[in-house]
Amino acid sequence: MTPEQATFLLHEVYLPQIRNEHKTTRRVIESIPADKADYKPDPKSMGSMELAKHLASSEVFFMMGAAQGNFKRENAAMADSIKTPADVSAWYEDHATKASAALAAVSGADLCKNVHFAIFDLPAITYIGLMLSHSAHHRGQLSAYLRPMGAKVPRIYGGSADDPIEIPAAT
Repeated sequence: MTPEQATFLLHEVYLPQIRNEHKTTRRVIESIPADKADYKPDPKSMGSMELAKHLASSEVFFMMGAAQGNFKRENAAMADSIKTPADVSAWYEDHATKASAALAAVSGADLCKNVHFAIFDLPAITYIGLMLSHSAHHRGQLSAYLRPMGAKVPRIYGGSADDPIEIPAAT
């Protein structure tokens, strides 16, 4: 991939997608009932708050890692004061906005540089595609918790039974 291609991918594909996915992720997190934050469908599952925190912080982690050329857990650490879904949503709004701005400022050449993370050694831009897939996976997981918790499922990639999208009548 050339720096020009990486810049195009970031600015014309990934950043617009991140902005849309961000709104969707916030809707799902904000749908968690505060009194059901410990809900989990199975003992092996993450609790709903744990999953919401993971979802929000991992996006910041991946964007900052790609932006800085290295991955640091402290870039996405949430304070112990984050206790409710509303707290997670507010933290996510602030930190993801800053992380996406940092990412938008990265040069095409730096987006093409390999960055090591866990078992991977990939171009920085590659981690943004991975982040989007990772987030969709965990957002789907979290949205599947909502009805059993007694919550409404927000629209994600179209309307839901709880949050339908009205399609205008054909004229």
